[in-house]
Amino acid sequence: MGVEAHATNERVTGRRWTVRLDPVGRGRADVRVSCSRPACAAQVLPSAAAGRTAAIGHLKAHLRAGPAPRPSAQCACRAEECHTHIRPAGPRERPVPWRCGGAVVLAVVTDREGRWWQVMECCSRCAAAHPTAKVVATAPAAEAPARSDGFRADAAASATPGGTVTPGGTAPPGGTAPPGRTRTPGGPAVTTPTFSAAGPHFSHSATATAAGTAVPQQASAPPSAARSDHRSDPRAAPRSARQPRRRPPRGRIAQRLVPHDLRPVALRDELTELGELFRAYQARTEPDLAMLADLHARKAEAFHAWAEATADTGLRLDARRAEQAAATARLQHLHRIGQAPDGEGPAVARLLTAPAQWNHARSVLAHVAETAPLPGAEARLLVVMVTLRTAQAGVGNLVGQDIKGLPLSDPEQLVGQLVESGWLGISGTVEELIASRPENPTRITVPSLTPDEDDPGPFTFGRKLRPKLSGWAQRVVGEKKLRKGKTEADVRLLALALATGSDGEGRLGPGGEGIGVDTLSSWCAVVPGDLPALVDRLTAADWLAEADVTGTLLTGRLTERVLPLGCPLT
Repeated sequence: MGVEAHATNERVTGRRWTVRLDPVGRGRADVRVSCSRPACAAQVLPSAAAGRTAAIGHLKAHLRAGPAPRPSAQCACRAEECHTHIRPAGPRERPVPWRCGGAVVLAVVTDREGRWWQVMECCSRCAAAHPTAKVVATAPAAEAPARSDGFRADAAASATPGGTVTPGGTAPPGGTAPPGRTRTPGGPAVTTPTFSAAGPHFSHSATATAAGTAVPQQASAPPSAARSDHRSDPRAAPRSARQPRRRPPRGRIAQRLVPHDLRPVALRDELTELGELFRAYQARTEPDLAMLADLHARKAEAFHAWAEATADTGLRLDARRAEQAAATARLQHLHRIGQAPDGEGPAVARLLTAPAQWNHARSVLAHVAETAPLPGAEARLLVVMVTLRTAQAGVGNLVGQDIKGLPLSDPEQLVGQLVESGWLGISGTVEELIASRPENPTRITVPSLTPDEDDPGPFTFGRKLRPKLSGWAQRVVGEKKLRKGKTEADVRLLALALATGSDGEGRLGPGGEGIGVDTLSSWCAVVPGDLPALVDRLTAADWLAEADVTGTLLTGRLTERVLPLGCPLT
């Protein structure tokens, strides 16, 4: 036992090292690449992309220069109690059984954000349990010591007087049977188990090569003895090694495993193939919306069949979502190539392309109409533009041209009033804001738009959509003919309202029924009697056609020239 314990303790633990990508400081673009190996010095790179390239190159250099995985190494993951892929048991949970096994491999594990890469010398079972692990090298099988032929060794050992065995396999009178055979009076020697130094080997246990490690090993016997033993005791017949049953690899689609026993087999194969096609599409460098729409359509059909076969409500819901995703991807593809959804004519290349973006634009205008801190059309127009600059986190940047480009009679005074009201905060003075240039913008804050733990903010769109909405509003407000016509703030507010209040063909109101006069006058901060004059200004600027203002409604349509700026009602 002491020799066996000594052999186990001598087994080395698998290697492990990490290459990390960390920011140098808060608010800085440069990054630091560091390696946990003591001989490697940290590097500072100007950007995250350059740092990631250097980190991967450093890791590959280590893998090329380093030795191959060692068959006798202990699993490095098990040495850390496999905490990265085995969830610890709670007070009412049983611990998860886990056993290392398989060949020793060299695996690279990384996080999904690409911030660190870890190389481990571990067993293949632990490598397969890591979702992001990639095996780069496998150790060769450990060579077991040559097994000695027990019968020959025993015969050689018993070649002394009184220790010979007759050719029939029986010990002579007064002789002794060789080791591994028990002599019965007047009968043949019966085979008994002997022990060999070679035994089973697992990656988490020591190699059974140390002296004193005994493993049962059946000694070889002559054919005649084997036949006689088989007749005398059928249970002593050796069993043929059963080949392990290999199942085909399980498919995965939409974070679901495809069951092996799913029938019909064509459905199982279709789901497996779709999962592979979706993963291949995600690896593409350029999107193909037509291909994506076809994949979602196939997924919807397959999930409907899967739901019918298993009566799973969740699969039916996933199938409906796939149908919606297919329709959305197909519509976006048609918009990109300039075709109408029905294929009858060219589509409008809109600045905002998706229905969700149109609804978000309307939500921003509605929020400003309810929360504008100052009265008047000029104040409301400025509040719209500042809100779109700070809508995501309540902070943003402004330069003087952003304000001086708006039709404001006294921009400096108006900005000062917004600051005094507490609605707007700036990092410097109003004069510095008006004089600031793009290379040195002024930091601004809107406290009412800053999210916190209790209030996530009034808007739900992401940070990538905010600049699109801001650019759309600047294109509408600064449209060429509106700018050349020197239209006032109320006319440009009306242009924003009509751009978000028309249908896909440019007709005003839902179904072309028109927009309420009171609603438009309230938004433009004018009395209803002044609205016809604003409509005339837009008609002269080639924004409106067939416009008609009645006592309650404004009807008409947007001209084809400004249709790309529209956000159709859905």
